[in-house]
Amino acid sequence: MITSFDIKNFGPLSSLRGEGLGKLNLVLGANSCGKTFLLKALYATMRAQEESGRGEDPRDFSEVLGDKLYWTFQADKLGDLVQKGVGNRLAVSVTMQNNCSLAYEFGPDASRKVVPLHNNLAPREANSIFLPPKEVLTLARVILKSGLQDKAFGFDATYVDLVLALQNPTQRERTFNGFTRSRQQLERMFQGKIEYVPDAERWVYKKGNSRFSLNTTAEGIKKIAILDTLLGNRFLTPDSVVFIDEPESALHPTAISQLLDIVYQLSDAGIQFFIASHSYFVVKKLYLIALSKNIHIPVFLADQDGGWHQEDLLQGIPDNEIINESIRLFDQELEVSAG
Repeated sequence: MITSFDIKNFGPLSSLRGEGLGKLNLVLGANSCGKTFLLKALYATMRAQEESGRGEDPRDFSEVLGDKLYWTFQADKLGDLVQKGVGNRLAVSVTMQNNCSLAYEFGPDASRKVVPLHNNLAPREANSIFLPPKEVLTLARVILKSGLQDKAFGFDATYVDLVLALQNPTQRERTFNGFTRSRQQLERMFQGKIEYVPDAERWVYKKGNSRFSLNTTAEGIKKIAILDTLLGNRFLTPDSVVFIDEPESALHPTAISQLLDIVYQLSDAGIQFFIASHSYFVVKKLYLIALSKNIHIPVFLADQDGGWHQEDLLQGIPDNEIINESIRLFDQELEVSAG
């Protein structure tokens, strides 16, 4: 798993370092502070390492990394991702277990190719994936046409990669240890399964012996089904890294709590998670998981001045505006009730 990272001058991220990372990692902050940027920067770096050298792809790692950054962030040129400032250079380094690492940097003039400063990471058989706030199943054909055929900006590489991963057929062999219970719980949550129909090139929601169009299926059901599908087709394996942006989107608070219980089970089975959230329920549930399981859950918090610092949920819920706003509303309720 990723044990540390260091990011400088990457879009809104002036300087952000993470150390002692865990299987569960949480990112908090106001809108536009860079939470999604952080997740996508780590995802693009990891996915480039995974795609490089696979199959018959003739590209070397520099080209794969450059393409992945370009199509993930969709800037006119990679140099546009460098935070404005005289002499600034974008720099990223990621360290994994055994102290192996990957590092790269570039300046404002960079176009598409990124030559790493060093890379002694072993080739990865496991896959990383980025799960966006909205489901992608109903837009799958549009996403692939835009990203693969038209080569047009719109749906970034995280969407294209996710749709391609979901189209892998479900595997008949035994599910990885630790995944079976999680899949059963996921399917109980939405009382059915999502299936891909290759001949029709579309997804359907199957409940019992009945099939329903995804257009009439609740957003939350489709979102939960995505994770179940990635486990069922074995795209996700132990040692995978999953980046989830706003897991609370379209989910009832009870479902959020159930989902995070499943996320913990999957992390215990080997998958590493990075979660960005605005939700009180996500923060509180992960805090309770940290306490009940006695595990460290690193938290990265953005402040109002653009800086970041790292805390640990096992030591308590750190001061943050998600919790503070809930307290302010409670105090306001008391004032109104008191007349």
